[in-house]
Amino acid sequence: MKLSNKQKQFLKGEAHALNPVVLLGANGLTEGVLLEIENALGIHELIKVKVPTSDRETKALIFEAIVRETGAIKLQTIGHIIVLYKQSEDKKIQLPKG
Repeated sequence: MKLSNKQKQFLKGEAHALNPVVLLGANGLTEGVLLEIENALGIHELIKVKVPTSDRETKALIFEAIVRETGAIKLQTIGHIIVLYKQSEDKKIQLPKG
């Protein structure tokens, strides 16, 4: 799914007030964490995930792995937080026309 810039901006605005729903722990990106991210995306469509690591390269690799494994769209990263969107079958979030 491709999003227009207008739709991305809309989703970023919607995500602004959200708190991270998944926090990576000391074990990093495990199968369980990926499953939680998948579940959260299925329920909310738009989520934030916090990756508390100070190493930029590690953080970038984790962000890439999350996007690759979940099939979600990365809207933006802010510090330790990645904002993800994945439309569910219910289409809970009504996107503006492209």
